[in-house]
Formats: sequence, C-alpha cells, structure tokens
Amino acid sequence: MTAAPPASPVLAIENYSLDYTLRHGTARVLDGVNLAIGKGEVVGLVGESGSGKSSLAWAIMRHLPRNAVEASGRLSLGGLDLRGLDAKGLQAVRGKRIGMVFQDPSTALNPTLRLGEQVIEVLMRHRGLGRAEARDAAEAALAEVELRNPTALMRRYPHEASGGEKQRVVIATAFATAPELILFDEPTTALDVITGARILELFARLRERTGVAALYISHDLGLVSRVADRVSVLRQGRIVEEGAPEAVFLDPRHDYTRRLVAAVPRPHRRLVDDAAGGDTVLAANGLSVRYGRRRLFRPPPPPATKAVSLEVRAGEILGVVGESGSGKSSLARGLTGLAEFDGGIHATGRRLDHARQMDKAYRRAVQIVFQHPDSSLNPRMRIGDILARPLKLYGGALSDIPALLEQVRLPADYARKYPHQLSGGEKQRVAIARAFAARPSLVICDEITAALDVSVQAQVVELLLALRRQHGTAYLFITHDLNLIRQIAHRIAVMQQGELVDLRDAAAIDAPDAHPYTRALIAASPAPVG
Repeated sequence: MTAAPPASPVLAIENYSLDYTLRHGTARVLDGVNLAIGKGEVVGLVGESGSGKSSLAWAIMRHLPRNAVEASGRLSLGGLDLRGLDAKGLQAVRGKRIGMVFQDPSTALNPTLRLGEQVIEVLMRHRGLGRAEARDAAEAALAEVELRNPTALMRRYPHEASGGEKQRVVIATAFATAPELILFDEPTTALDVITGARILELFARLRERTGVAALYISHDLGLVSRVADRVSVLRQGRIVEEGAPEAVFLDPRHDYTRRLVAAVPRPHRRLVDDAAGGDTVLAANGLSVRYGRRRLFRPPPPPATKAVSLEVRAGEILGVVGESGSGKSSLARGLTGLAEFDGGIHATGRRLDHARQMDKAYRRAVQIVFQHPDSSLNPRMRIGDILARPLKLYGGALSDIPALLEQVRLPADYARKYPHQLSGGEKQRVAIARAFAARPSLVICDEITAALDVSVQAQVVELLLALRRQHGTAYLFITHDLNLIRQIAHRIAVMQQGELVDLRDAAAIDAPDAHPYTRALIAASPAPVG
C-alpha cells in the first residue's frame, strides 16, 4: 500500500476552488484542492459535515447547483477536461465513464419503477444494448453483486427490498457500465454493521476484478482505514493532510486530524459510570409489534417484534443493537404508541395493553428523538414555535425556551430561525431540546447519531450524558454502532429478526457466553483508529 500519488491518474484535480453565491455574499466551499486517483486505487476523503466532501463529488459529476461558481482549477478524467464538456459530452461521461453510489439507496432509486427496469435503462443508454440483451445483462449484474434470486428481485419495487438489497442494486448499476471511476458518497452510513461489512467485502471483490478507481467519501474513519489506499483529510474546503491510512490515523500531523481521530468511539473507553439504575422506569412484557391490518380469513401479518421483554431503570442507558429489520425501531414505535402492539407496558405506575391507554402522563414521561431531524421538525415552524408546543402541552412557560436552547448548547436567538437554517447536528440538538421540554423520565433515541460525522456525534453524545447527569434521565439508545454503544451503555440488548436474543451488562458483551449473533455484530464492527 503506497501513499504516493499515481504517475498517470484516472482522476486528476488540480488547484480546484469552488464558491457558492449566497444572498449576502459568496462562500468558498473548496479552496485549492489537489487530488489524484490511479487505476485500481481507492482514495478516502474524510472530514466533518460542511467540509466540502460532497461538493467535490458533485463537481466531478458536473452536477453543481446554479449558484455554484468554479473559481479556478482543473478536473480531468484520463486527460479529458471535465469542466470543458458540453451537455452532449457530459451524457457520454456520466454513468458510463464515471459512476456514483449514494448514501441513501432509497433516494437514489426511482420509487415508481421496478428495480430491474432501472438497471435495464442504464445498460440500454450507456452500453447501447437492445432491451432483451439489456435484461439479460441486468440480471447478470445483480447476480454479480451476490443478490439472491435476481430474476425475482428485478420485478420488485424499491420499497419491497431491504436497505442492503437496494444498495447492492445501486452498486450493480454503477459497475455494469465498466466505468473508469466510481464515487462512493457515504455508501454504508444508512446500513447496519453486518450489512455494511458485506457491502465493503463486495466492493473489495469488484474492485479487484475490475481495477476501477474510486473516491470513497465517509465520516467513518475506521471504515476508511479498511478500504482506502490513501486518505485525504478535508477541512473547510482545504486538504490539510494526506497519506496512507495507517500514517494519517495512527500518527496525525494536523490538529484537525488529531481531533477527528480523538472523536472516534472506542469501546473500552467508558464515558459513563458502571453503576446505574434503581426503580424501573418502563418495562415491556411480551411486546409484539405488528404492521398491517388483520383481515378476515387471512393469517395475521408476521410481527416485527416477537414477545420482547425488557426493563429500563432510572438513570440507566440501555442500548439496543441489531441489523436492519431486527425490530429495533419497531420496538421504539410500540413503546411510544406509534405502532399497535400486543403484550403489556408497565410505566407511570400502571399497565398499558394498547396505545389508546397512553395518556398525557405517559407521553410526557416517555419521549423519543428520531434519526432524521429533517423529517421530525416541521420545516414551516420557527425553532421557538417547535419548542413551545411541548411546553404548552405538558406544562411550562414560553420564557423557558431560551434556557432549553442553551441547555443543548445553542444560542437563544436560534428561536427565531427555521430548521433549514441549521446544520444536521444543530437540528438534532433542537429535537433533543424538544424531548427534554416535557421533563421526561425516559428518552428513546432512535439512531440519532447515524447520519452525523464523528466529531458532531461525539458532541451530541457528550450533550446527552450531561443532560442525564443534570436530570437523571434514562435512555433507550437504539443504534447499529457497537463501538459507540459499548462506550455509553450500562446494559446492551441485542435483537435479531424481531427477537431479543441477548441482554447483558455492556462490560460482558464480548464474553465467551455471548450469543453467536452478538459476536457476529462485534466482529463486523470497524476497528477503532488511532
């Protein structure tokens, strides 16, 4: 593995600068970037949200927004000047010579077209195949990415496939045209550790077979260290450090890189005390969550969770882990009344047998923070109005809003802003403030750090721990990040295919008697860097 740039690069970026024209001036998002990728080489690009990673990818793909101004520099693909291409020239490059794999396969795929049609369309357009020939090639491409029964999968719509299956379809589409370069923009962020590990193994095999060059964008330093030959660290549009992953991550030279490495979760660096819990805040007894209506003369739909029993103690952090489809989020939806359930919930001094029994006292005591604040915060409401609703509902004064914002380390004047004016981490802080406005005894955190870069994730986790110390709040923390949950949880519950298969102290999660699935999750987790 070499840290030296290639002599004859597939992609060459030379002194490239990019500005965005805004209402109140110009913002520079890329500043004098130099980067080269050789045939068969993977270059990892890391940095915080807003560092310019995705802007660089869109510049290479020639899909910049209208307010983008390319101030200087050159982008070339095998000697071809990408900046000089007209519309016809771009059509010959995009999808054929340059492929792209996006972060969220659900938004990368057209929800109204069957999966097979989407691969066939690319093959007909970029390889000039007839329809029958393209269908055979599409089926072969899906088989190449190790999808079971590709013939059947081609007939499905995106919503009928799992996240891992959809990402494999996107990867198959990108590789099907034999491109020279593929851009990977956070391709495993939306996936659990086991599915993500399988995607990485697949990418390694396809890369070895095809010799494709790749730019791998990610905020997961451990993951980048596994896939990249070289890594570049981007900060505020500038590359501040580059080299072999082992050199950059084990002996970083730049202060910014050192801060990124320090923020990476390390399972044995505990961030909470090992003793917590007293009275039971909430107990689930044989909780089964089902979706879909029961119909006469038809069997009931299979449960998303199967008779799950667990309890959360006062002040405790109970982690819930498992791959996509294991029932983690369904458990959260059942506990908050967002999905119907069978079984019982004990909380606020009584037993609840269905969601209709969740009164104001229960909903005040049990709050939830969702994965995507863009979906959970009303885009038409100011932050102050969003926080005012729980205060009015559960008892509180509007004069508490500045204190709520300051409690989550946001300026009080953010009350006048709209969600779109905030970064991802800031929006998640608002969602946390909204939950704490109700003065809950339990907050359910459903993958709330999954879409955040490592430094922002570390800040949000530190905030949650500070709020716990201040209020004595318990957390049910749902995540697929084993390294993170081993840092902060007192106990960890492991779910597989809707069942609770393991529940133990965090310190004993890797014990020899742990469930085989628990050991598989740990084995699939990226090793910490630094």
